[in-house]
Amino acid sequence: ISNYGDNTVQFTIPKVGDKKKLLNLSFTNTNYFKLELKKQKALNLPIKSNNAYYEVLKELQINLHLKQLPTHIECFDNSNFQGSFPVSACVCFKNGIPSKNDYRKFNVKTVEGINDFATMTEVVYRRYKRLLDEAKELPQLVIIDGGKGQLSAAVKSLEKLNIYGKVPIIGIAKRLEEIYFPT
Repeated sequence: ISNYGDNTVQFTIPKVGDKKKLLNLSFTNTNYFKLELKKQKALNLPIKSNNAYYEVLKELQINLHLKQLPTHIECFDNSNFQGSFPVSACVCFKNGIPSKNDYRKFNVKTVEGINDFATMTEVVYRRYKRLLDEAKELPQLVIIDGGKGQLSAAVKSLEKLNIYGKVPIIGIAKRLEEIYFPT
């Protein structure tokens, strides 16, 4: 029991039972939260003071035989809800850090039903048509979530926009964790 002026505060520390479990869970959550904050703080360090991002991007450049350091990377993925309502997403990384302001969600407009290839063609075209129309910077690397089919569909869009060969593009297949390059 502690006295604070006219107020008396009583602290109860449970030893067993549900209240003890709740207290332990609170400590666990607090420690987890502190660890996550520490990780987040480490990730938000500028690239000049932390070479980790630069090293990862440099390794990516070497392994993928890229001409430029991929400081701007965009990744595309398609999804649907139980075979209906197709959507696509584009996530963006700048200097190795997620750039959430540049994330985009695409409601598919021209594709009837579920067709991953046509959907990929549409959204990649829409994304880079817009960047070109607005004279904005194109990424140094585009990553397509999917195998050869999705990659070929995305390449069609880059060809149609006359930027194929100017923007490096790869596909990643989840099942076998394979990387595909356009042929």
